Amino acid sequence: MFKQIATKEEDGFEWFDLSQPQNEELQQVAARFKLHEASVHDCLQADHLPKYEKVNGYSFIIFRIYAEQQELEADTVQELTDKIAIFYSADYIITIHRLDQSLITELADALRLYKCKTTGQLLNMLIKSCLSTYDKPSAKIAKAIDYYEENVFLRSRKVSLLKALYYLRRKIDLVRRMLILSYDIIDNVDTEDGGNVNTRDTRDLYIKLQNVYDSLYDNINQLLNAYFSTSSQRTNETMRVLTIFSVFFMPLTFIVGIYGMNFRFMPELDWKYGYPTVMLVMIAITIAIYFWFKKKGWL
Repeated sequence: MFKQIATKEEDGFEWFDLSQPQNEELQQVAARFKLHEASVHDCLQADHLPKYEKVNGYSFIIFRIYAEQQELEADTVQELTDKIAIFYSADYIITIHRLDQSLITELADALRLYKCKTTGQLLNMLIKSCLSTYDKPSAKIAKAIDYYEENVFLRSRKVSLLKALYYLRRKIDLVRRMLILSYDIIDNVDTEDGGNVNTRDTRDLYIKLQNVYDSLYDNINQLLNAYFSTSSQRTNETMRVLTIFSVFFMPLTFIVGIYGMNFRFMPELDWKYGYPTVMLVMIAITIAIYFWFKKKGWL
């Protein structure tokens, strides 16, 4: 769908938005604004990473925003993020995206309210809105980390912790990479025409999000290490209990093995008090092992 949101007569510049563009529509726009073939090709790549480049009198930006709808176990670039391509010059801005994006609709509805006089101001607001899509998910991920941390240390078996932690770590790592790759976009938006208070605000938001996701990444790694440590500790505890039981039964099994051989000439076999004596000896050995373990602090 092709629509014009801003006009030169009313706003001083033109803003065209293409949602789910057909190849013919894209070629018409490319011919009208003399867009480079390589830039148009990049628009069609669904998994293209963030980039900023200047081509023949215009700037070309690809920004990836946090997807509004995604699967619970999403862990790839296409599943976690949506791509927005932006062609920008002093006279026009063209936004191209595969899915309808609420941030584009909200910005278009409030365009006159924001009183954008130049495409630079609109571009800054657009990039800031794109960055803001990562803000709410960071709080949600932080709550998820707290939840899994509680389950790790309280030894809850209600969820598959390792699987959930894996997908959470993948999600954080992917967002961090998207933010790192978006640095050139933020830097060029802020330094173009000397920058201003609004572009500095966008850079501050970028730095804040970068620090938040770096912190979340460190937290999830520490939580994974804690998970493996507690799992190892539980395994060691189980092995300790089994070892204690085996130590109790080893001498008893040895005695039973001897008298279970049934050789013909074994005087204890015909002795009247043989059975109770052996039982008393086995009980005494068990009690001796118990107090030995108590003394060592193993029980």
